[in-house]
Amino acid sequence: MSATRPPSILFVCLGNICRSPLAEGIFLHLAERHGLDGVVVDSAGTGDWHAGEGPDRRAMAVARRRGVHLPSIARQVRVPEDFDRFTHLVPMDASNMAHLLDLGAPPGRVRLMRAYDPAHAGLPVAPDVPDPYYGGDDGFDRVFDMLESACLGLVEHLRTGS
Repeated sequence: MSATRPPSILFVCLGNICRSPLAEGIFLHLAERHGLDGVVVDSAGTGDWHAGEGPDRRAMAVARRRGVHLPSIARQVRVPEDFDRFTHLVPMDASNMAHLLDLGAPPGRVRLMRAYDPAHAGLPVAPDVPDPYYGGDDGFDRVFDMLESACLGLVEHLRTGS
């Protein structure tokens, strides 16, 4: 990464109301807690169904219970602007990763969310963050835990460069 260009992260899921807004809020919370300043963070969806909406009520509820604010308003990935703007494109699953690559995202800047989780270091392919949308509230709790671990790993990655 260039010393003149600060890190910037775009978290990506399907509709931008569950996983990617949670990742954005959790990352911002952890970055502040760990003194990581100056990182530009946003989230987007590969689809446009929820553009202009806030996060899913269940995502808001789990975030609130865990002391995390979700600032996101849903939007669709903007091509090519987002690929030019963000140094890290972080999809939640293999399907969204393939979609980003099909849209022309630079492969060297696309990395699955859970690849940042130290528990998955060394695996050839990181597991997906499952979409909790069609499940119950407990799915949002599990996704929050996955994202928190991966976001902590991403914070450390940005702090240490490893």
